[in-house]
Amino acid sequence: MSEKYDVVVIGGGPGGYTAAIRARQLGLRCALVERDQLGGICLNWGCIPTKALLHAAEVKHLIESAATFGLTVGDVAVDLPALVRRSRQIAQRLVKGVGFLMKKNGVDVIAGEAALAGPGTIRVATTNGDVQLSAAHIILATGARPRRLPGLEPDGDHIITYREAMIPKSLPERLLVVGAGAIGIEFASLYADLGAEVTVVEAAERILPQEDEEISKLALAAFERRGIRFHTGAQVASTAVDGDGLTAVVALGKGCELPVSIDQILVAAGITGNVENIGLEETGVVVERGHVIVDARGATAEPGVYAIGDLTGPPWLAHKASHEGVACVEFIAGARSGRGLDVSAIPACTYSRPQIASVGLTEAAARAAGHDVRVGRFPFQANAMALANDDKAGLVKTVVENATGELLGAHMIGGGVAELIHGFAIARTLEARDVDLIEAVFPHPTLSETIHESILDAAARALNI
Repeated sequence: MSEKYDVVVIGGGPGGYTAAIRARQLGLRCALVERDQLGGICLNWGCIPTKALLHAAEVKHLIESAATFGLTVGDVAVDLPALVRRSRQIAQRLVKGVGFLMKKNGVDVIAGEAALAGPGTIRVATTNGDVQLSAAHIILATGARPRRLPGLEPDGDHIITYREAMIPKSLPERLLVVGAGAIGIEFASLYADLGAEVTVVEAAERILPQEDEEISKLALAAFERRGIRFHTGAQVASTAVDGDGLTAVVALGKGCELPVSIDQILVAAGITGNVENIGLEETGVVVERGHVIVDARGATAEPGVYAIGDLTGPPWLAHKASHEGVACVEFIAGARSGRGLDVSAIPACTYSRPQIASVGLTEAAARAAGHDVRVGRFPFQANAMALANDDKAGLVKTVVENATGELLGAHMIGGGVAELIHGFAIARTLEARDVDLIEAVFPHPTLSETIHESILDAAARALNI
């Protein structure tokens, strides 16, 4: 006999466990199946431990910059085992917290590997044998994994992924990062701050290709000032072991190749959904380019089967997965109607030094979509708090519909912008216009004033520039 539920969630990452909690809040009997650890990649090997490492690198940089603030300190040494240990402890604390939330909300957690086994049926392989579950609604939240590139298959030694990069036994003197998206840029920034010589190779014509082009150019300049080298419109053509290190040949285009001597290669060139071994073959679920296709409710083409989070494609963000999980369950329970999650209102952050954050349309995308736009800009060098923080090389850029004042997009670079972008995300969610943001009062002195001034600039009313 199978255990019967209203909802079974496969995958215990941010999308999966949040969906399970919301299901129980709505009175649905729910089970969550996880094959590894609760919290998924985000808590265990992604968002959380990387931010702990990046903050440590930021602290190191601040100490080394102490003289700028009128302070004198000694040399700073990196205790790598302690740095890694702290990041793992933080991750484990949050994983335990998810376990507590499951118990608190009455979610049945089943450790095992789940697969669809017919309409409304899930087979779970556990250490004690197979278990069968049945549910009217099944939510796939199996996440994603690093995309593999031919010739750059990870070996855990010379060629690594983000997993190995978060628990290094030693720091490479020379690191080559393949991919200049958010993950690649974060690790390039981290390892550069920890003392490595970093080179980044990106196939696109610019770094952070999903960001506004103006912000991308400012980011490139900021990273190059730190000594990080970039090759865009390029790819790694071949690698060869050279003593204890490697020689990578970078194809720069037009037949030009550049040999680069390195100790390690970190591959951070995108991700692909975990669509294998979950029983999709005998269903109507449609998979395209490694991701499951869903509608606005998270429903697949197979009745009673839904999918959320990284499994469904970009943007690959934990907070997107969590909100999709909530929305999906609310549609199932009849507690939500109308549209699903507005992807254009989801902020994205890169936690490098400097940070990059954005929400909505880039200037180019807005113009390409036919919008008549006004653009506002405000530099950090004109903000009192940024000067006090010695963080002058930042910018807030806003893209506004000319006729209506609708906020189409906002783009930021600078220290702390990951904590500022929510203001624009709220504004987009509430469908605020530029006049609404102009009337809002921002505290002084704060970095948040750059939000106000950028909107004022878009209206040709900037006061402090």
